[in-house]
Amino acid sequence: MLVSARWLPIIALVGFAVVGPLVGARLVHRRRITIVLLAASVCTVLGLTLVPDGDPSTAVACAVGLPYLSLTSVESLSNVLLLAPTALLAGVLLRRPVAGAAGAIAVSAIVEATQALVPAIGRACDTSDLLTNALGALVGGVLAFVALALARRRTAGAASRVSTS
Repeated sequence: MLVSARWLPIIALVGFAVVGPLVGARLVHRRRITIVLLAASVCTVLGLTLVPDGDPSTAVACAVGLPYLSLTSVESLSNVLLLAPTALLAGVLLRRPVAGAAGAIAVSAIVEATQALVPAIGRACDTSDLLTNALGALVGGVLAFVALALARRRTAGAASRVSTS
């Protein structure tokens, strides 16, 4: 589906960049919902990356290379988008955007290692996937930072309205 709609990943990424911090700011004080959404995000990542696809391979290998980053590169943009929500949600939940991004990068590293070490799933390990996933995790971390700043601003504004009443 994504190959036929090359514009979809960039629209999704831009939409996520706009909506993500707003949703994240609303989730700051809703821990349970954030935990459920984070779990769903991680399960989605694992499902998209570890469900068997193709014929099992007998070789343990990893393609080594740099990603091709372009606004029309469906695979790279999809990989950027894959872990951005996980990093955003983890950063908001922990109230530490850097830790959220680091956790999402760790998930990506575990996925790539699993793809390399478990050839029965028929998935290919690729360093460019790890790099684009890490870029997405950093985007998610930045958006978590913005979400937390928006939440602090909203809380400060509410407190000032209460004190002046």
